[in-house]
Amino acid sequence: MAICVPLLALLLQGPIGHEAGESARAIAAAAAPTAASISVRITSPLGRSGLPGAIRIVAQVNADEGVEPGAVRFFIDGQLLGTDTDGAPYAVEWTDENPFERREIAVAVTDPLGTEVRDSIVLEPFDIVEESQVTSVLVEAAVQDRDGRFVKHLPQTAFRLSEDGVPQELDLVRHESVGAIFAMLIDSSGSMSRRLDFVQRTAATLADYMTPLDRMIVAPFSKSVGSRTGPTDDRRTITEAITSIRAQGGTAILDSLQQLARSLPESTGRRAIILITDGYDENSLTPADEVLATLKDARVTVYVVGIGGVAGVSLKGERLLRQLASETGGRLFLPTTEDQLALVHTALADDVQNRYLLTYTPGNQRQDGKWRSIEVVCDAPGSHVKARPGYFAPKPAPVRATIEFTAMDPSGEYLNVSAEDLEIHEEGVLQQLDTFHEATQPVSIVLALDASGSMRRKEAEVIESARAFTAALRPEDKLAVLQFSDGVSFTHDLSTNRDATSQAIDGYTTAGGTALYDAMAEALLRLKQTEGRRVVVVMTDGRDEDNPGTGPGSMRRLPEVLELLKESGATVFTIGLGTKVDAETLQRMADLSGGRALLPQDVSQLGQEFARVVEDLRRRYVIGYTSTNSEHDGRWRPVSIQVKSAPQVTVRSVGGYHAPERR
Repeated sequence: MAICVPLLALLLQGPIGHEAGESARAIAAAAAPTAASISVRITSPLGRSGLPGAIRIVAQVNADEGVEPGAVRFFIDGQLLGTDTDGAPYAVEWTDENPFERREIAVAVTDPLGTEVRDSIVLEPFDIVEESQVTSVLVEAAVQDRDGRFVKHLPQTAFRLSEDGVPQELDLVRHESVGAIFAMLIDSSGSMSRRLDFVQRTAATLADYMTPLDRMIVAPFSKSVGSRTGPTDDRRTITEAITSIRAQGGTAILDSLQQLARSLPESTGRRAIILITDGYDENSLTPADEVLATLKDARVTVYVVGIGGVAGVSLKGERLLRQLASETGGRLFLPTTEDQLALVHTALADDVQNRYLLTYTPGNQRQDGKWRSIEVVCDAPGSHVKARPGYFAPKPAPVRATIEFTAMDPSGEYLNVSAEDLEIHEEGVLQQLDTFHEATQPVSIVLALDASGSMRRKEAEVIESARAFTAALRPEDKLAVLQFSDGVSFTHDLSTNRDATSQAIDGYTTAGGTALYDAMAEALLRLKQTEGRRVVVVMTDGRDEDNPGTGPGSMRRLPEVLELLKESGATVFTIGLGTKVDAETLQRMADLSGGRALLPQDVSQLGQEFARVVEDLRRRYVIGYTSTNSEHDGRWRPVSIQVKSAPQVTVRSVGGYHAPERR
């Protein structure tokens, strides 16, 4: 995955003067309590791992000699999560069920005098990124000479880089250390039981090469990743997490690698997984190629330490481990004795620290999710460059569809349905439902009233029915009033002020022709400017015509209105009063939008039909899903909603949506 590369800045603060320091210490000593001091610090997690499941919250408690801390209490958002009373390490497990919500973790301990000491951290919610760009790409490169020694202090002009065979201009080359996120993925399966002590000593030794800028995650795994510790910079927390690992269960190396790679926190520096295992994978369901694609997409380098367990490291296991390391720019180590751990430690430290950071802005900025191969060449004689072979370009933002609908039985009665009842197809392809809920969001409604001359004798009934409709709406629903005859006029704009709405309705007067299409277009254009649910309720007693009845009453034509209806996402309820209405057109507009066409024969039924509109608005559901088609092509995509157990049920919806267009 491509990233933007910010410059690192270290702000160094110099020591205070000697006299000022002595004065400050004197003041602190005078203010210090005579009781034994105690302190507590949360050392894990220091950020979100993003992986659902159990997370270890770890606290380090420091007290004066001879002082025994009381119970250590852990809180989530002020609510007690658990208490640890059996001594260090102080830890509890917690499931971060929703990484998109802010959480505060706090820990408290009481000293012998009853004084409470606390520490807390805030886990900020993950951001959902809808749009992405390639922008700059970071490439880490190690340069070695013929004898395998790292070559240092090379200038930018010594490097050449190409992407998919096309030369690229380097923005920056520098040779320096940056902070990294290291995830130590430790095999804790039953096959490692006889070598677990060695594994733990290996992991603890490898943790020693961390720099002050680094953060580490300790993640044991068997059939899946277990309870994780970190990200943390505290060596004691890391050591305690490693020594608390117990061997049991089967082994799923590939599944666990993919699970962990997907959850690593973002970092401006490196992201690496140190995999410690015997290479015996008996339970993984994910193919190696898919796991490698995930690792490359996440910019993760894999270092593998192969340790022979009960069955040793097989040839098949060694091939897998070597592939994981080589194709992600890492290395494979196969130490057989503890003496060789020092060599592994030295080699890893050299490999981590002797890196050049190269950045460039690709000429190909397409967001197509495709693999882009990278080749880095160094002009230094006899040199060899080791760098990742490429990256996946950002994928286009997911296409998310949200559709409102109602379900009715053959007799016209509204049905109560659940997500389990539904089957969704987009262009014939089955979709996985993400969200389902009743449509309770406030509605923006344009009430369009036919004020043509033919409505003159019905003015009183129209006013009475419209006022009753207004009174039946929820207080949070916005309503606008539009009147149309020879022209179109908004007598009241969208508002929750019912008194103003009633005044606009009371001003209803009739004269002239019927500009039905212009009224629909103006109502839809107004609703396009609003967020949330949108509804047009149009009442008319005739067809689109001028006052003499010899020509159209509108400047716009029906196809233009129907296209605008699709674009707006509004639901249309048409009330056609009497026998002279264009029933076919009213039905077409309602069907296209997922609304209803109501055709009362007499003005006395008008109030009843308005009441049906209100009921329909209260009996609607909303579904949401991420389309299997991620193309941003701007096309209309038909969507069918079916009730699986009752095919005779009528589901009314807008029938689809317009995919977003490529930016």
